[in-house]
Amino acid sequence: MPERITPAQRMWWTFKRNKTALVGAVGVCIIFVLAAVGPFFMPYDPVEQHLMDQLKPPSRQYLFGTDVFGRDVLSRVVLGARFSLMVGLSSVMIAVVLGVPLGIIAGYKGGTIDTVITRVVDILMSFPVLILGLMIRAAIGGGLTGLVLAIGISITPRFIRLARGPTISIREKEYVEAAKAMGVNEFRLMFRHILPNVISDVAVMSTLWIALAIRLEANLSFIGIGIPPPTPSWGEMIRSGVDFLVNAPWISFIPGMFILFTVMSFNMIGDGIRDIIDPRLD
Repeated sequence: MPERITPAQRMWWTFKRNKTALVGAVGVCIIFVLAAVGPFFMPYDPVEQHLMDQLKPPSRQYLFGTDVFGRDVLSRVVLGARFSLMVGLSSVMIAVVLGVPLGIIAGYKGGTIDTVITRVVDILMSFPVLILGLMIRAAIGGGLTGLVLAIGISITPRFIRLARGPTISIREKEYVEAAKAMGVNEFRLMFRHILPNVISDVAVMSTLWIALAIRLEANLSFIGIGIPPPTPSWGEMIRSGVDFLVNAPWISFIPGMFILFTVMSFNMIGDGIRDIIDPRLD
């Protein structure tokens, strides 16, 4: 790597060197394009039933086949991509907005505030994410909005813990002490001087947790409390094809492969972001 480069050039050089991250970035771009423009080119209405074409295998007419109601699997997968990404991105955004400030406050203030927040986090993290999301979903309901809130709240404790750890060490740094001596108020100190030093870890974990949120949405949809029908969802499509795995495996297999592809792409791009922010690469 050249000695004199801008930070942006360094980031791009580091990212470009990581072939796994490049593959992940391409995969994420494909899913985003599919979700953004795919619904405008769907061959059929994803909720329209063609009862004469039930359980048709992949063919020229139906590239991914049809389900038990004669609905085009390709059209449903394409529209399902939009809702899966919407749920994944929105829920992680909620978790970041709720979790990072609470983590910084707990780590900076210490004492009783830290103890209370930490104990609540410990209680919530004692439940598996799927079980916690299921309980919150059952409690608040609310269709798609309730699903996003349930997933977002269920992963918020992870971001609280993620932000709290670095804050405890950063609050002892000389520049923080200097800011205190200059009379900088605590709110400005936490979110102007501490937050920028935490945000890199949050960026890496966000990409990983987007993948988990998409998988969690699929799990909840699989057990029937995800995105309400007839809106297509990858998880709901897998569930609807379970009874036909022998005679019509494409109903479950194709959306399952899209989930696998999306999760792997986000995980690989998260690896690239981690390399970019790793100071050992300087």
